[in-house]
Order: sequence, then structure tokens, then C-alpha cells
Amino acid sequence: MKRLFTPTSLTLLAHLLYLSLILFRNNLDPLAFAKIGDTVCTGYDGQFTYFIARDPFNLQSLISTLDVPAYRYQRILLPMFARVLAFGNVSLIAWTIPLINLIAHTIGTYIVERLLIDQGVSRWYALVYGLWAGLSVSVRTDIAEPLSYGLVAAAYLTDSKKRVTWSAVLLGLAVFAKETAALFVIAQIAHALFTRNRLSFLSLLSFSVLPFAHWQLLLYQLFGSFGIGSGGCMGTPFEIIPFMGVLRIASSSLVVFIVYLLFLIPWIMLPSLWGIVAAVREALKKNFHPYVWALGINAAIIPFTPFSTFREPVAIFRFACGLVLATLLFASLVKSRRVLNYSWLWLAMWIFLIRD
Repeated sequence: MKRLFTPTSLTLLAHLLYLSLILFRNNLDPLAFAKIGDTVCTGYDGQFTYFIARDPFNLQSLISTLDVPAYRYQRILLPMFARVLAFGNVSLIAWTIPLINLIAHTIGTYIVERLLIDQGVSRWYALVYGLWAGLSVSVRTDIAEPLSYGLVAAAYLTDSKKRVTWSAVLLGLAVFAKETAALFVIAQIAHALFTRNRLSFLSLLSFSVLPFAHWQLLLYQLFGSFGIGSGGCMGTPFEIIPFMGVLRIASSSLVVFIVYLLFLIPWIMLPSLWGIVAAVREALKKNFHPYVWALGINAAIIPFTPFSTFREPVAIFRFACGLVLATLLFASLVKSRRVLNYSWLWLAMWIFLIRD
């Protein structure tokens, strides 16, 4: 009976209830998950997953339905997977996208459990990953974070079993789901270089870096621009000055700026600064474990996050998925009970999802 009561089972139950609530509120219409807007600049990102899955090879049609075609089309894994699972039946695609995300997130949570157990800490901290608002809202809105970070977790599990080639393949797939997984690829390359693991480096180059680089070149040929970068309607570039993306909120509204700081400082900004310092300290001790590099790189990108991401709470939660995963794994590695216990506070961000 105890085995039925786990972080994975609770994650699955919570998301089944969440998705069921959305369905019942929308007359059992699965397109409610995609949040399709009246124009390409309304609605939410899940609509682009659906548009690509519905007609992935009609580029002219996609150009008219995607706000930034190359940026959206680079995330090809989830829509193609959904189309294959639906056997090309367009009426089923609206169901297969959330189904894939639900399964991917459930499996991802289970893998995080395994990784934590392997480090000798409680499996229950995996619930922080399972119920992190950025991943939950992604399951709800047909976007690729659950699939991408589930693949990242699977890559770490296979790497721990010394299956470095399969780990590189899984990381490569994760990047094709969501380009932000490239931060974990960079982290793994750094680990391979510092530990002089030639097999790991060549595997990452062959199965993670080169396929995605070729994909970017193809996107340039198809759409006239690379996909990588900060895109989308009203998207702003990455900042040069740390946390300038947060400060820019004040130019729109000082009141909103102060309110945003109440959750950005404790739940995003301070964890990222702590992550940078903690990773550097471990590196100076010559601890070059993959989790150290993952934390350092995922934490270091946060201060330079675009204003367009910081100004939308759900967007910054999604962007911080890598930081949450890396923090849990790093804390399990160094046996920091304090960090693991503080990580429970991240669950408070579900308050932003309740109104949906």
C-alpha cells in the first residue's frame, strides 16, 4: 500500500484532477488545453504545438499561424510525437498532446525519485519537481517542458549507469522538445571536458550538438532565421546587465514591480544567486559532477532572462524548470537537507495556477 503512495502517484493524481477540471469547465473540449487565440499574438504557446502537429509539412500555412515560425518550429518533438500517436488523425491530436505531457511528467517525476534515492536522500523531494508550477502549467497548456525535462532526467539516469551514448541521445531529444534543455547539454559537455571523458564528449557532440545545429541550419533555410533565441510575440532579447529584465518592470508600473518582487526575489532571484555561488564553491573543491555544472549553468542564465519572460509569472516559472531540477539534484549530491527542505517553498507558486 505504501508503494502506491509516492511522489509519482501524487503527481499523477494532482494533474489528472487539474486537467479534468479544465475539461469540465470547457465542455470537455481538449482544445481548451491549447488556449487558441483569435490571432497568433493572443492565446498561449500551446496553440503553436497544436498548429504544428495538425499540419507539420504545410510551411505556408504554418507561417501564417505561427508568430515566429523558426522559433516555434524548432520545438518539433512534441507536435510530431503527438501526430504519430494520433496516427495522423487531426481530431485526436488535441487529446494526444496533453496525454503525452501527462505521461512524460509522471515518468519524469519517477526518474527524479530514482535519482534522489540513488543519492541517499528521501524520494519525497521529487514532489517539488512533480508539482513545480512551471511544469504543471506546461502540462495544462500543451507545451513541451514536461517532455523536455523528463528526457533530461532520463539522460542523467542513463549516465549514472555509464551509458553515456544513450544519455547523449536523450539530451539531444530533450533539446528538440525545448531548446532550453541545451543548458544541460552545455553542462554535460563541461563535465566531459573537465573529467577528460572522451567518449562522453564525442557522444554529446554526435547526438546532441550536431543534430540540433543541423536543425537550426534547416530552419534558416525554411524560414529565413534561426530558431534559437528569445522569440514570440512581444519577445525581448536576453539582458546584458543582471536582472535588468526585472528592473524594466518598474518602467511599466511601480506597483506591479513591487508586487512581482515579492515572489521573484525569494522564489527565483535568490535561488539563482545561491545556485551560482554553490556551484562555484563545489567546482573550486574540484567537484566536477554533472549536477554541479547543471546547477551553475541553469542558475547563471536566470539573471540575464529577458524582460518579456520576467514580466509574466507563468513564463518565468517555465523558464526556471531547469533551475528547480538542477537544485534538487545538486542538493541531493551534497546532502544539503537545508536546501532540500527550503525547496518545498517552491510549491507555493501553485497559487498562480488556481485561478486558471
